[in-house]
Amino acid sequence: MKSIHRIYCLITALVLVVGVGFSQDARAQLVVDVVSGQNDPLPIAVTDFVGSETDATIGANIAEVVAADLERSGLFDPINRAAFIQSAADIGLFPRFGDWRTINAQALVTGLVEREADGRLKVSFRLWDTFSEEQVDGFVYTGGEDIWRRIAHKIADAIYERLTGEGGYFDSRIVYIAESGTASARVKRLAIMDQDGANHQFLTDGEHLVLTPRFSPTSQEITFMAYFNNKPRVYLLDIDTGRREVLGDFPGMTFAPRFSPDGRKVIMSLSVDGNTDIYVMDLPTRSIVQLTSDGAIDTSPSYSPDGNFVTFSSDRGGKQQIYVMRSNGTDAQRITFNEGTYSTPVWSPRGDLIAFTKQHQGTFYIGVMNTDGSGERLIAEGYLAEGPTWAPNGRVIMFYRETPVGTQNLAQLYTIDLTGFNERLVPTPLDGSDPAWSPLIP
Repeated sequence: MKSIHRIYCLITALVLVVGVGFSQDARAQLVVDVVSGQNDPLPIAVTDFVGSETDATIGANIAEVVAADLERSGLFDPINRAAFIQSAADIGLFPRFGDWRTINAQALVTGLVEREADGRLKVSFRLWDTFSEEQVDGFVYTGGEDIWRRIAHKIADAIYERLTGEGGYFDSRIVYIAESGTASARVKRLAIMDQDGANHQFLTDGEHLVLTPRFSPTSQEITFMAYFNNKPRVYLLDIDTGRREVLGDFPGMTFAPRFSPDGRKVIMSLSVDGNTDIYVMDLPTRSIVQLTSDGAIDTSPSYSPDGNFVTFSSDRGGKQQIYVMRSNGTDAQRITFNEGTYSTPVWSPRGDLIAFTKQHQGTFYIGVMNTDGSGERLIAEGYLAEGPTWAPNGRVIMFYRETPVGTQNLAQLYTIDLTGFNERLVPTPLDGSDPAWSPLIP
């Protein structure tokens, strides 16, 4: 199995310097090595996207979001615009590459905002290699003015993919539990936002306790658990329409409902007659099948991307550990054997890793391991750190961490890459916990 450490490289055109007299040392800087996670990010210049009148403001906003996305990844270092020698308006069809090399821009992003006849935006961008003096990528996006941020995220995704060889993850959303109130009277609401914290909105009013939101494979629906009249109930919520559907009322406790990769099933753990086991519900028929049956607590199931396997946590061996079984409930195998307890396993969308929460000697950790349990690495820790969720490209993890503040804990969301470096706080208007990262938005 490949190492989870990756070398993010620029494409061949960026590695080969053509006729500009740069040294071997300068060329070496064009490879962004994240094996150690501590190498300098790639200097990149993102100019304002040129437009007329009000479109110029939109163009500047698009450039700001693109630069912010790239910077947050930890792999790019957008150059301060005050250092630019050539203005965006002067670039035209071909930049003065020497001006950009002078300020150490190894890649350059330019763009244009125009209007279609129907009033929609037409946004084009170009990605330039300042060494070979060539355009290496470019696309045109169209859409309503209200989705300019999505267009910016799509452009950032295109740049990220072109220069790293990995899929992007910026055009995606986060659903999470927004928390407020005192420790003894905590209000928990379902909330959704873009991956950078923008476009935040609450999906529930806080009247009922909500837990464990999870996206469908299409990112258009969310399954979550709520207490209605003090009884656990599993819901299905259509994000676009706001339509809410009850999947089932369950007399015992219900935990962590999650979609299958094809979106046709929801897997969860249910407590029936004192036993907590894993069940799967077929959404078209609402039929429920029990997958595990023992006296232990089996919980937090998560499908592999191909749907053939399920990882879950169980204390059937005496303490909480992580197991993998076939999706029909057979051939369960324990995969964690190190010290400490393990919980909340989540299969990577790439299928190569499982993220988890570990507790050992009073400290919580977020970690990743191979799907057979080998290669365990702990990448984040805290007084209480839980709930890992994967970015669509399987290279970044979001989680939440609680920190003691006065008489209660402050809960906040964070992202971190697989090297264990580049940890970032994700802004939320209230405390945040239990995040779930959507697939790329269709």
